[in-house]
Amino acid sequence: MADTLVVTSKVKKFIKEKSQMNTSAETIDILSKAIENLCLKGIESAKADGRKTVMARDIIIDHI
Repeated sequence: MADTLVVTSKVKKFIKEKSQMNTSAETIDILSKAIENLCLKGIESAKADGRKTVMARDIIIDHI
């Protein structure tokens, strides 16, 4: 994957604050991939409805 779609420092801080654990680079990669997939599914849904705007209703968490 070329782009990181999550804020690495915020993810690491969240995990550290919630668990006192560190975060691997692979974790950031897989989270970015999950976001990418959600966005692509949202785009498909919006297009299928004839819209040019991806809306919250297009993002279904079960797509992960």
